[in-house]
Amino acid sequence: MSQNHTVTSLTAEQVMRERHSVRQYKRDVVIPEETLNEILELAAAAPSSWNLQQWRFLVIRNQEQKDFVRPIAYGQQQVSDASAVVVILGDLQAHLTGREIYDEMLAAGKLPQEVRDNMVAQIEGAYSYEQVARDEANKNAGLAAMQLMLAAKAKGYDTVAMGGFDKAKLVEALNIPDRFIPVMMIAIGEAASPGRPTGRLPLSKLVIHETF
Repeated sequence: MSQNHTVTSLTAEQVMRERHSVRQYKRDVVIPEETLNEILELAAAAPSSWNLQQWRFLVIRNQEQKDFVRPIAYGQQQVSDASAVVVILGDLQAHLTGREIYDEMLAAGKLPQEVRDNMVAQIEGAYSYEQVARDEANKNAGLAAMQLMLAAKAKGYDTVAMGGFDKAKLVEALNIPDRFIPVMMIAIGEAASPGRPTGRLPLSKLVIHETF
């Protein structure tokens, strides 16, 4: 198992410009536990609506488990070859986390009862709508997913985000509770072949100033 890994310090701008989707990975490269945890901690620092942190990271590193998941991802080789595959889950019941977060803040004296009650009522009102819960799960999990990929690049590892997998089969195979929905899968590891830079639309086609 290869663990030799040289990391060159990159600026935030370099990380964003040099991150490309990599689909070919060096097999049997182990990301040290400490480094992987640092990547996940940085990903978990992403912003979220009401600070509910509507994401969970289901991390797959065991080779047998990666090989088991690969057919569910329509045979994508990077699922087997990457050092880790992280299934980004969105939380459909994040309002429960809201009570936990704001109760702890109240107990710690960080906010008054009135503010706590207002925030919890606002959150639970929004989450009474199924579509809102689903939209928030996808939106906020996406923020964490992007931050994870940037964090991995900053630590010297490459990634690729994958939406091509059978969600129903993944839920069944990995015993994912109904509370969570798979948003995407992210492979992390050392590139065996560099990702290709992709063409980008000019800002003139992407940016609208003030109004259409």
